[in-house]
Amino acid sequence: MTAGDDREEAVFKALADGRRRLLLDRLRDRSALTTGELCAALPDLTRFGVMAHLRVLEQAGLVVAVRSGREKFHYLNPAPIRLIQERWITRFAAPFATALARLKTDLEGDRPMPTATQTFTTYIKADPERIWAALTHPEDTARYYYGSTVSSTWEPGAAVTYRMDGAVAVQGVVIEADPPRRLVHTLDMRYRPEVAADRPSRYSWTIEPMGGASRVTIRHEDFDPAGATAADVGAGSDLILAGLKTLLETGIPLSVSGS
Repeated sequence: MTAGDDREEAVFKALADGRRRLLLDRLRDRSALTTGELCAALPDLTRFGVMAHLRVLEQAGLVVAVRSGREKFHYLNPAPIRLIQERWITRFAAPFATALARLKTDLEGDRPMPTATQTFTTYIKADPERIWAALTHPEDTARYYYGSTVSSTWEPGAAVTYRMDGAVAVQGVVIEADPPRRLVHTLDMRYRPEVAADRPSRYSWTIEPMGGASRVTIRHEDFDPAGATAADVGAGSDLILAGLKTLLETGIPLSVSGS
C-alpha cells in the first residue's frame, strides 16, 4: 500500500461515521467553529467524545485546527476529498457528476451556505525553503498555478501579479512576507468579469515544518460570500495545493482536466 493509499484510507475511515460527517456539515455551513460550538452539534456525546471525532478528522486532513489564545478554531479542508474525486472520477464523467449533484441540491433545497473564511491544507514532502521558492518563482508557478507566472519583489507593499498568456489574471499587494514561513497578500481576480467585479480579498500561505515534510495551509478571508470570487477560490485552491504537492514530490506537473 502506498502513502497515497494510506491517506485515502484515513479519509474514508473519517467519513464512514455519520457523526463525523455531521461535524463536517457544520463546518461547511459556518467556518471557524470552536470545540464548544461543535459539541452543540452532537449533544448526545461528551466533550471528550466530540474531541475524539475531531482528532480523526484532523488526522485525515479534513479539518484544520488553529489555536488563537485560549480558543481552538476548526476549519473544513476539502482538499483530501477533491484528491479522491480526481482519482475516481474521470475527466469525461466529471461534468455529468457535477450536473447531477447540482440538480440534487436544487431539488432538495440543500445548497451549502457560503462562509466568510476558506481554509485548505495539505502535507508536502519538501522543506519550507523549497516550498517558498515554488510560491515565489515564476518557473514553478507556471507548472502548478493554472499555468500562470508570478512576479513580485515580495516585500510588504509590493505588487503581486499572476499572468496567463501575457494577460493579468490575478493581482494583489504583499501584506506580510516572512520567508520561508508565511506569505500574505490581497487577492484581486481579473480573469473574468464576474470575479473582477468583486472587491479584493485576503490570501495567506502558512508553511510549517513537520519532520521530513511540511504542512502548507491556505486561508482565504475578507471576501463577499455571495461573490464569484468565493466560488472560484473554493474550487481552485485545493487544485493549486494538489498541483504544488505533486510537482514538489514527483517533479511532474499534475494533469487535471479543466485546471
